[in-house]
Amino acid sequence: MAQFELGLNTSTIRPASLMDKIRIAAETGYTAIELWNNDLSEYEEQGGSLSDVKKALDDNGLSVPTVIALHGWLNTTGDEHKNAIEDAKIKMAQAAAVGSTYIISSPPREIADLKLGGENYRELLELGREFGVKPAMEFLGFVDGVNQVKHAWKVMEVADHPDSTIVLDPFHIYRGGGEIEDMEGIPGNKIAVFHFNDAPAEPARAEQTDADRVYPGDGILDLKKMISILKDADYSGVISLELFNPSYWEDDPQEVARIGLEKMEVVIQSA
Repeated sequence: MAQFELGLNTSTIRPASLMDKIRIAAETGYTAIELWNNDLSEYEEQGGSLSDVKKALDDNGLSVPTVIALHGWLNTTGDEHKNAIEDAKIKMAQAAAVGSTYIISSPPREIADLKLGGENYRELLELGREFGVKPAMEFLGFVDGVNQVKHAWKVMEVADHPDSTIVLDPFHIYRGGGEIEDMEGIPGNKIAVFHFNDAPAEPARAEQTDADRVYPGDGILDLKKMISILKDADYSGVISLELFNPSYWEDDPQEVARIGLEKMEVVIQSA
């Protein structure tokens, strides 16, 4: 267990305030927390300072592996792309302000040009160096284009940049029609974060959305095998509970975080 750091992605307890999310993560035993750019923007718009957020993180002993997320960058050119880069600068500055290592870079919904995507990802990675934040390539199981490990990896290959990394996620591997074996061969140092979740038996795979995610161990995915692959890859980063289940949002966020951590530990220890 000591190989991994356990984190809470704040989507899991979305209705809580930003400062409550930080407090809850620390109080329930996590040592890392993933934050969202929209939460940081909302906090600033309400008069808060990101330096206060950083202080709260430090006071609670929480590291920030990632901030989420960059959009509109992968499959765009011209003015649309320029706008996405300007947005990326704002979001990277936020990520840097809270001490994040990575910023998650999400693909579009449509089928994408992976060569263009790779060139644009390289641009993002170079931009990230100016801010001290590394953009991490994400695939999403429910989009039409970059929905499997191999698509994200192709973007990384085209980018051909030493800072390139991938975000792995059991739900997205399953939802995109991928296989657990797709994770094999990825070096641990090329994995930015491992999002942790499970998928239910119903609805059918192709009909599932983020809202269907369940606690690790409560679904049908072979999470133990995934953890074994991470161990074999010498991955030593964060395994982060990322759920978007509205029924959990109705529960006490402290209890959701506690239950989630317990279920994560059971799966990891049994792998």
